[in-house]
Amino acid sequence: MRIYNYLEAQQDLSAVLNTTLSQGVIVRKRNGQRFKIIPVKENMNQSPFDVSGINTDITTEKLVETLKQSRVRLE
Repeated sequence: MRIYNYLEAQQDLSAVLNTTLSQGVIVRKRNGQRFKIIPVKENMNQSPFDVSGINTDITTEKLVETLKQSRVRLE
């Protein structure tokens, strides 16, 4: 984890951003506040709900039955 003070980060923002690609970066302000900088993943247009499925032997009927039972317990 690399820690920059605010002035260092301000003067060489490009180096700070490049560092985030290989390790964590924290910028510390004079008053002690700290901020973590992390890179944004390239697949910004992909939905977080777009996940790959899994293969299983469970039937649709069994899955629906299990969901109904879990909902009854929550009420």
